[in-house]
Amino acid sequence: MSIGQLESKLQSVNQEIDSLTPNLRALDKLEGAESRLKAAMDSFEKQRVDAKKARDAFVKVKQQRYNQFAPCFRHISEQIDRVYKALVGDSGTAYLSLEDVEEPYLEGVRFHAMPPGKRFMDMDALSGGEKTMAALALLFALHTFKPAPFFILDEVDAALDNQNVQRLAQYLHKQRGNVQLIVISLKHRLYEQADALIGVYRTGAISKPLTLRLTDYDSGDFKDEAEKENLAV
Repeated sequence: MSIGQLESKLQSVNQEIDSLTPNLRALDKLEGAESRLKAAMDSFEKQRVDAKKARDAFVKVKQQRYNQFAPCFRHISEQIDRVYKALVGDSGTAYLSLEDVEEPYLEGVRFHAMPPGKRFMDMDALSGGEKTMAALALLFALHTFKPAPFFILDEVDAALDNQNVQRLAQYLHKQRGNVQLIVISLKHRLYEQADALIGVYRTGAISKPLTLRLTDYDSGDFKDEAEKENLAV
């Protein structure tokens, strides 16, 4: 080859070598990208572990919540009809139903009560007295699950007729061995079943309490004593 051809060939080879010169900054960029990818993967793994822990904790609390709710609901469901019948008569019916069986504590519990001689209807359609007896049945059914030491009932008989007042009085009288009952009432059919009466009377500018223990009398003795002393209860 001539010198000119060699020089031309050399120049071509040099140009080819220059074109093949590696970009060292690309390595730096690659290392930076790999570092960011590793950080992202580490963060993803940490978030995945945290999410699993949160999910497991949620499932555990959800199960605990159900375990707390279910025994109470089952017990009250078994007792509510018996208590309601004891209050209103054997022809009455009461029961509970769940709006969400899987997670019952989310949607609520429906309470259904059918008084004697009545067809099924929504609770809102019942009379004031019928609602009162249904509410008392639910209260006493709840009491059978975790009994309270005493009840204070403040004029719960206000909307009741004489027959239902008598039924309530008889029911409360039977319960006195299981719980102490403090009943505020203005109806004699209810408080005549009590063990003791506590009244408040006014003398001048002072109010004073008066206590009468009915268990100290039998029915005949108390009637005679009341007539003699002109006691107003």
